[in-house]
Amino acid sequence: MTSMTCLRQAFTLFIILAVLPAADSVGAAFEGEVEVTAVDKETSNPVAVRMHLKDSRGRPVLPRGTVAWKDHFVFDGKILLKLRPGAYTFEMERGPEYRIRTGHFMIERGAEDSHLVQMERFVDMTQEGWWCGDLHVHRPLEDIELLMRAEDLHVAPVITWWNKNNSWNEAELPESLLTQFDTSRFYHVMAGEDEREGGALMYFNLDKPLPIQEAEREYPSPIKFLEMAREQPAAHIDVEKPFWWDMPTWVATGQIDTIGLANNHMCRSEVLGNEAWGKPRDTKFYPGTLGNGRWSQDIYYHLLNCGLRIPPSAGSASGVLPNPVGYNRVYVYCDGELTYEKWFEGLRAGQVVVTNGPMLRPRVNGELPGHVFTGEAGDTIELQATLNLSVREKVEYLEIIKNGRVEREVRLSEYKEAGGKLPKVAFDESGWMLIRAVTNNQDTFRFASTGPYYVELGQERRISKTSARFFYDWVYERARRIKIDDAEQREAVIKPHRDARDFWQDLVDRANAE
Repeated sequence: MTSMTCLRQAFTLFIILAVLPAADSVGAAFEGEVEVTAVDKETSNPVAVRMHLKDSRGRPVLPRGTVAWKDHFVFDGKILLKLRPGAYTFEMERGPEYRIRTGHFMIERGAEDSHLVQMERFVDMTQEGWWCGDLHVHRPLEDIELLMRAEDLHVAPVITWWNKNNSWNEAELPESLLTQFDTSRFYHVMAGEDEREGGALMYFNLDKPLPIQEAEREYPSPIKFLEMAREQPAAHIDVEKPFWWDMPTWVATGQIDTIGLANNHMCRSEVLGNEAWGKPRDTKFYPGTLGNGRWSQDIYYHLLNCGLRIPPSAGSASGVLPNPVGYNRVYVYCDGELTYEKWFEGLRAGQVVVTNGPMLRPRVNGELPGHVFTGEAGDTIELQATLNLSVREKVEYLEIIKNGRVEREVRLSEYKEAGGKLPKVAFDESGWMLIRAVTNNQDTFRFASTGPYYVELGQERRISKTSARFFYDWVYERARRIKIDDAEQREAVIKPHRDARDFWQDLVDRANAE
């Protein structure tokens, strides 16, 4: 190419660039506008919502300047969307107590339009004393209030330290770690997560982070930090998922408050179908989309079969996994005015329902979940559940789970004909029961479960030898996976597993049921 040709091309390019508008002007010229307003159908007042907006190819659209994550964004009542011409569809949600709204609009170049969406509440859990929280939130603190409003969420401890990450390394702690807003919404800024080789432990209500930033994959043992957390009086410790390898070792310490039954492997549009680096399920017994969720629940039932009374919890991991804040949530019953402290007291007492879909409000013989029914040895106790159920997705039947097995399936028609009363369940020995509802969703594991109710006859808890042996074998399998070259470090890490072995062996020896 000659130098003269190069000069001509350069001059031509200069002319083209000179007459082209700036990039922002190009975008503006090719955009249209639509103002979207979301209101509560009953009050006509604007409400914060979450929106899943897609273009004509089904691709998520995240408008500039919004509080967005993965395939969705939130806004507070009204938003002006500047979009390229084309057809758009949307889903709009405000937590699981409102109906999902769907719609579409067409954007034309340079045109302006408006769209009003009425959000319809079909159940108000707070009116019946049930207040919801999400125990696994990784979103920025500056976005939390809007996110909680958009999801109609009342309690959210926010994770600000997690393994190597600590938001407080270069920031001063606020005077108050707990913020209350909108009268009945609370978030706490000192939640943390120790997630390493054995799985993840969640820490809530601490007054300072635990020094986990220098921890290696296996060393020191998570038990070291668990014991440090217990030195802080308000600490609440949660096992993030049932299938983590160290779960039986953590439970054996007697220091666990709750365990994540509705956990972040259950996502809004999919299931994470593996157990990550946890104990894998047998896919022959736990196949398909529901397999991971069923495995989590059966592990939890084994814990209850060992006479352990650990309430279930829920968390979404929004900010790490695709979930919105509050997708998996735990409802806690609180009588009277809600306080943050009262909510955690009810959680530890097991007065809970966990869900990512159906809305359950249970009573068994008039009592809340977590209640212990007692009697003398040789007595028979009959329990009957009365249940308020509200759903926006089809549920064909309810399940009464007794001692880890389905005692009775109750079709929805039968439940309605009985006025919300479920069949009676008889106990002539100690045990437990809960109520579960699983939707027909084929893409993800969408369910709800009450916390367990307990029966104790003759001042003796039911201990299943099969379940205790299940965890005894589990601890041995986990210990064989430890690979640490340093002898002193290896000894320090393996000791809690030896202690756990002895704990589960004791339960095997004391078992009074198969």
